[in-house]
Amino acid sequence: MNCWFKPILLGCADPRSEMASYQRVVNSQKCVRAGGKHNDLDDVGRDVYHHTFFEMLGNWSFGDYFKVEACAMAWHLLTEVYEIPAERLYVSYFSGDAASGLPADEETRHIWLSLGLRPDHVLPFGMKDNFWEMGETGPCGPCTEIHYDHVGTRNAAALVNADSPDVVEIWNLVFMQYNREGDGGLRALPQCSVDTGMGLERLLTVLQGKRSNYDTDLFTPLLSAIHQCSRAPAYSGRTEQTDAGRVDMAYRVVADHVRTLSVCIADGVYPGMTGAELVLRRILRRAVRFSTEVLHAPEGALASLVPTVAHILVSGVSVPQSSHPVQFTVATRWLLAICFKLYCWSRSTAAVAWSLHRNLGFPLDLIDLMLEERNMAVDKHGVEQLAAEQEQLQSQSEGGAEERGLHMDLQSLAELQSRGVPHTNDSPKYSYSLQHNGTYVFSPCRASVLALYCNQSLVSEVSEGQRCGMVLDQTCFYAEQGGQMHDQGYFTKDGLQDVLFPVECVRLAGGYVVHEITAAETLRTGDQIQLHVDETQRLACMVKHTATHVLNFALRELLGSGVVQRGSHVTADRLRFDFSYKASLNVSQLQEVERMVQDIIHQNDVVHMQEVPLARANQIAGLRTVDEVYPDPVRVVSVGVAASELLSNQKHKHTSVELCCGTHLLQTGGIGDFVIVSERQMVKGISRIIAVTGEDAKQAREAGQVLLQEVEALTARIATDHTPSLATAQRLSKEVGLLTDSTPIPQWQRRDLQTRLKALQRSSNTTIRKLEMKEVVDTVPLASTLDSHVSHFRICSHGPTLY
Repeated sequence: MNCWFKPILLGCADPRSEMASYQRVVNSQKCVRAGGKHNDLDDVGRDVYHHTFFEMLGNWSFGDYFKVEACAMAWHLLTEVYEIPAERLYVSYFSGDAASGLPADEETRHIWLSLGLRPDHVLPFGMKDNFWEMGETGPCGPCTEIHYDHVGTRNAAALVNADSPDVVEIWNLVFMQYNREGDGGLRALPQCSVDTGMGLERLLTVLQGKRSNYDTDLFTPLLSAIHQCSRAPAYSGRTEQTDAGRVDMAYRVVADHVRTLSVCIADGVYPGMTGAELVLRRILRRAVRFSTEVLHAPEGALASLVPTVAHILVSGVSVPQSSHPVQFTVATRWLLAICFKLYCWSRSTAAVAWSLHRNLGFPLDLIDLMLEERNMAVDKHGVEQLAAEQEQLQSQSEGGAEERGLHMDLQSLAELQSRGVPHTNDSPKYSYSLQHNGTYVFSPCRASVLALYCNQSLVSEVSEGQRCGMVLDQTCFYAEQGGQMHDQGYFTKDGLQDVLFPVECVRLAGGYVVHEITAAETLRTGDQIQLHVDETQRLACMVKHTATHVLNFALRELLGSGVVQRGSHVTADRLRFDFSYKASLNVSQLQEVERMVQDIIHQNDVVHMQEVPLARANQIAGLRTVDEVYPDPVRVVSVGVAASELLSNQKHKHTSVELCCGTHLLQTGGIGDFVIVSERQMVKGISRIIAVTGEDAKQAREAGQVLLQEVEALTARIATDHTPSLATAQRLSKEVGLLTDSTPIPQWQRRDLQTRLKALQRSSNTTIRKLEMKEVVDTVPLASTLDSHVSHFRICSHGPTLY
């Protein structure tokens, strides 16, 4: 399922976005199945039809056509357009589940029969095979799968869903009818939708008359390239017992995994230690293992395959013509399997397996194979225990997260819509002005309580002390989105102006702004209230958000157009900005970025904000966007030049211009000051900057100057003391270590001082070693030491022997 479409399926898409108008969609998705609920990693290589990366061809209906049309269109495409013999096709449908209270999908069965399928080609299956769910929660529903028999001229019904390489699923039609709730229950979605997926690789196998995906022209050039760079016999397509030495399995593993690595790295996902990056790291480990130990390929062989992958896929998916960054990443991640062998001798296999899997990214199936070849076995019970302990620790650390947030459920959202409750007008959040004295004025906002949400249902009244979500006709509060933290503040109720209702959190839900509160008094729908944002917190977020835009512009100007925003987060305290770049910034680059940002601050440029039709906004030269769905019309935030001028003059003007729904300063001078206090590579090719502004930036500079003075003073003391005692040298060395702290200072200065402190530490350590040696020599005179040892040795023909 494409996560972009999840808000539509749930009925909570932003009504201003183009997505909210979608009814029928077709698309092709790059999919990686190597972790989570749908995980094909362990199967890849063992058979000829599983992959970690594949291209999914899909068609979608959002409240439009449903089961009849979906089945009919699929059958028409396969049997009439592609001319696949109908007698080779089998379909499955959901047989029901008594435990979940779900009936059999007899409707789908009758649809297939009406399309001419024989009854023995329409087969019932349970929850495991024919009820589609992506995760523990979210949209789900019964599905019907279309399977193809590669052999033909027989009844292959018994081989459907039996892991037979000759009878494989090629298309899955999912009927999205339910939402899996956090408590495990199923609730009906606001509307029924269709989500289908057909794997390009499996379809191509059928259309090219092959028995294996690896025999199609998506793989044969790659398998040939693997053979050329390995010391193994050519690929012959064998499986299981016929595959001596697992050579052909290794070919399939390497071919599949290098495709996955190439596509993911090209899209900015690099092998790392958490999340998707950790999954990719495991895939790389597995590819290296089979490449070196089974195919006996030399170091660097994986990287040499990347141009072949790019040549095959470049016309269809996002693999760049220049594959050097991908090759570099694959080559520099080479792992020596000997580390695993050495590690095994000192610890139990369960502890080793779990440590390598959890901390270093080794796939458990790879560990199984390596131990199996050494007549050993993983203690699977022990691994399961360690995994359970880890899961328990994680759940404890995340415990109560759902309790802290009052997320409005789908049925309540649907009920609001069916009642005709209008979406929240949140335009008053932009109602503020800048006075001549430099202060901002935020106008309060009057509103009516339209709905109250408590204990997963809409209520008309809440009592003192109850936590609830509140929906208003309008609000001046900013709901968390676009990387900016939500507003805080309070409201008062007419007739109770002395009672303050604190607003703890503000969220968006399907066009409604939900204010999370704990009622200070009884609150009812229809009450009239007056909203007041926390002006200090709001202004601090505005400062950081505008500074983020200016930083984005400065990075692109300095480092080039290849810099792409990968994420950001703005709070009252600091800003975080993630971007693509090949390496950490050096001292001079950090200094130059700060200087560029400060120049724009000192210019005190006007920050323009204007709503523009999305299609028109996309015509602005130099426009910066991120990978998300925007509303239409969209808000254009530009520094120094208005959007209208940028649209009338298509010549690229060097200024910051972005699509953004956040709240911003009206002039850049309000940022005050700007300091980067941290910059590092999160994973290869993705850097993260953390910066502070205003008074915090000033304090960081002052802290940097204090630290600089301390380093210079200590350097002078060490340099002038030509004959220190051992105690003095040890004390000075300790002082060097104490100067290396985490106080926020400019990152360029931290890098510079760290270099100097490391040099001082090395010098101090050398001095201490010399003084310790001198102390030993002075304590035990050399001559007497030699005399006392001579009598204990006898010189023999083969050397000295100690009696």
